[in-house]
Amino acid sequence: MRIYEEVRALARYGVQTEIVTYPSGNDLPGITIRRAPRICGANARPLGPGYARPLLDLALIGTGLRAARRFRPQVLHAHLHEGIVVGVAIRRAIGTPLVADLQGSLSEELIDHNFLNPSGRAVRLMRSFERWLLHQPDALVSSSATGAALLEAQGVPAARIESLPDGVDLDVFRPMRKDAALVERFHLQGKRVVVFLGVLTEYQGVDALLAAVPQVVRRVPQAHFLIFGYPNEEKYRELVRAAGLGAHVTLPGRIPYAEAARHLALGDVAVSAKQSLTEANGKLLNYMACGLPVAATDTPVNREILGDLGVFSPVGDTAALASSLVELLGDPTRLTQLGLALRQRAEAEFPWEAVTKRLLSVYRRVARSATPQPHAAQL
Repeated sequence: MRIYEEVRALARYGVQTEIVTYPSGNDLPGITIRRAPRICGANARPLGPGYARPLLDLALIGTGLRAARRFRPQVLHAHLHEGIVVGVAIRRAIGTPLVADLQGSLSEELIDHNFLNPSGRAVRLMRSFERWLLHQPDALVSSSATGAALLEAQGVPAARIESLPDGVDLDVFRPMRKDAALVERFHLQGKRVVVFLGVLTEYQGVDALLAAVPQVVRRVPQAHFLIFGYPNEEKYRELVRAAGLGAHVTLPGRIPYAEAARHLALGDVAVSAKQSLTEANGKLLNYMACGLPVAATDTPVNREILGDLGVFSPVGDTAALASSLVELLGDPTRLTQLGLALRQRAEAEFPWEAVTKRLLSVYRRVARSATPQPHAAQL
């Protein structure tokens, strides 16, 4: 969603973009997407690392080179660490400056996904590779101040780092009344609803959230948990059935982006029990813009986004998470006050227009410092 919103916002400032990406996914109106060819037997997982990624990245480099030679960009914008690999190869071929957009640590993400043993030799090698990667772009933008500090700790000069938070479309994500049809569809009449919308994985805190459910419903019997997202829907549905929580938890699956705000409006409280200490957490901005009070794990990134307006619990402490949710569900006046304050914070700190202006300043800086390209359009 960060890429999608960046491209839409940049277009309002007259910046033309092309996205080069993997073969899977949906095309989007008004956005040019160039996809790498499919490779037999090498499929990208919907989310997270996989052993097929190197093959897919090689195909992506070829597609990116062809697109860049035709499109002739003034700036290359790589997303995530593997994007740097692709971007470096293209930069060497066409001499265009490279900006990298990061949301956390590659090594820590691989550990969070149980792809690497945190005490193994492979993770030490990956950390060395990560440090090398971070010194390749002409500029790096981090989605949080926490991430920017991590980049400095890894030896990246501060002058090459810009802390650039996620933004939120305040017209799309806004406070609205509960949709009566959705209330009936999910059987929410008379319920106090806790809503989650995001990736369904352990490191996103879904297991911790489900572990907190029995503690919440014992104290708030009318509580109901709406957990929207993917992948692993069936896995978590089975966990809910096995725990006998079917009357209190609904997992509808993936929700189209255009429908996200309408579904979030069903909640009285939003939750993020994310376990990662370094990765961005853009879902919080959508919650805030919708005027939802938020119960969240106490991580540096979550604190940075929510400020003093979140209700925090220690990572992994399901009893504390349950108490936070019970506290909020039992105080309608505080719910209203927090929701209003969080909406105001989203308006003041995280509109995409403000974020995009800062991104454009990074583009201009690296473009000015690069060797002039006679074919490049001016930013």
